[in-house]
This record gives sequence, C-alpha cells and structure tokens, in this order.
Amino acid sequence: MEYLDFELPIKELEDQLDKCMIIGEESDVDVTETCKQIEIKLAEMRKDIYKNLTAWQRVQLSRHPNRPYTLDYIKAICGDTFLELHGDRTVKDDKAMIGGLGKIGDQSYMFIGQQKGYNTKTRQFRNFGMANPEGYRKALRLMKSAEKFGIPVVCFIDTPGAYPGIEAEERGQGEAIARNILEMTRLKVPIIVTIIGEGASGGALGIGVGDRVLMLENTWYSVISPESCSSILWRSWEYKEQAADALKLTAPDMKKLKLIDEIVREPVGGAHRNREKTFEIVKNKITAHYEELEKLSPKELVDSRMDKYVNMGVFNG
Repeated sequence: MEYLDFELPIKELEDQLDKCMIIGEESDVDVTETCKQIEIKLAEMRKDIYKNLTAWQRVQLSRHPNRPYTLDYIKAICGDTFLELHGDRTVKDDKAMIGGLGKIGDQSYMFIGQQKGYNTKTRQFRNFGMANPEGYRKALRLMKSAEKFGIPVVCFIDTPGAYPGIEAEERGQGEAIARNILEMTRLKVPIIVTIIGEGASGGALGIGVGDRVLMLENTWYSVISPESCSSILWRSWEYKEQAADALKLTAPDMKKLKLIDEIVREPVGGAHRNREKTFEIVKNKITAHYEELEKLSPKELVDSRMDKYVNMGVFNG
C-alpha cells in the first residue's frame, strides 16, 4: 500500500501495530493491551485526517495509484456478465475509453468509462485515460445502441482530460465531445454518471451528461486541473494547492453549486482502502437511481434532463 504525504502519520501507527503483533507472535509477552491502544489511536488518527481534507488532498486521493478504475468497478459489479464492445466503426478501437453490456441482478446496463493503466506499460496502452475522438465516437455508438434496445446507460468518469495531441485535433476532438454532449441531452434512456476519480475538462463532459450525476467523496470535477490552472495564473505549478481551493472542484463544492445530484461516501481512507465495500456502495446507488428513473417515460426523461442543465449556473437575460 502506498501512502500520500499527509497519510504518513497513519503509516507510522500501522507499522507500530504490525511490529507489536509480530512481537506477540514470536514471544511469550502479552501485547494485547498495547495493540488495542495503538488500534484506538490509529482509528482516531484516520478519523481526524480524513475528516479535514483540503481540496488538494482530495485531488491527490483521486489519483492514488491503488484506487480502483473503471474496469475494476464493472467487473466487481457485473461479474462474468460483462461483455466489452469495441471500435467506433470509423477509425479504430480507443483503449482509453471502454464500454460494453453488463448486468446488475436481472437488469442490463450499457457501461461506458475512461480506463487508466496500473503500471507504465498499461498506462501507455490506455493513453493515461485520455481518449481520442474515436473513443468518444465509440461511446456515442454504444449509447445509441443502448437507446435502440431500451437499455439504461451508466458512465464512469476518470480522466485527466481528452487527449490534446495534434492527431486528435485533426480527427475532430472538439466536435466529437460536442456531439456527445448534444446526443446525451436527448437520449431516450436513463443515464447515470458517476465520477470515480478525476473529472477534468471536456474529457469528462464527453460522457458526463446524465439524469443523475454522482461523485465519490474523494474525487474532483473541474474545467481544468489545479496544476494547469496554477501554471496559467501564476506561471508556476507551485500554487496548485491554492488553485485547487479556488476552483471549488470537490464533491461538497459541486453539490453546493447544484452541479451534481449526490455525494457517494467512501470507506475511511478512500476507495482503495476497502475496494469491495466501495463497489457494493456504487452498485447500490446505481440500482436505486435507476429504479427512480425507470418510472419516467422517454419524453419525461429528456425534458427533465434538459431542465436540469438549463437551470445550472447564473446568467443575466
């Protein structure tokens, strides 16, 4: 398990607890009371640290290398029922954007999301979760197929942004994202969006228009990353913590601004600390929201979705 800078006091106590237990196993000394005291102190330390996280610390947690990614959620939620679908039928199969059919119980869903890698090789293979235009066109193709067969769509967002390369722009990156946003507003099946990690810029919005938008507790959602914001405003990445605070990118900020519908609580320490519990929580949230949305007719779904986004923000007529 890797630890972030602000988690080092927790690591020290966990190391003490491990040593205490080893001493108890290897000798006749009764260390039960000592271990118990360390456990109590550890629980209090975790509670204090994770209760008062700054915006930048939440950004760090959202990028934790042990944090579960889209395929982890899908495989845990759907088991063997998931069938991945490939290609945009125009250019190629974008490995940074994955999608396919899966079941939760007896209900079928079309799952779509950005996928990051676990090591250097797979990160390159997945292009660090940054999709090209063909990735967004693949996502749209799958959404249209879901609409045709009356299957609800579930999107998992976890991307540092759409791929900014020249070849992506040549193939119409901006148009692909804009087309997805347009088509998602009028898709005639329920769309449930969950931000499971980073939600950056148009890369997130390309699959981010939903009837319900959920954010895990330690994720972020913004037009720009704190580092890029800092480099633009201060000509340096050193002010990324101030930028994170100013951008109001955390789940509580998004909920307060009425840009998301619900904050999904994570186990203490983040989703990576207890993956199974996180998967169960997310699965239950998807099921609960779908049970509400399935009662609406296609026209009611589209109308309410349009109203939801039209009412966002402040403007002068």
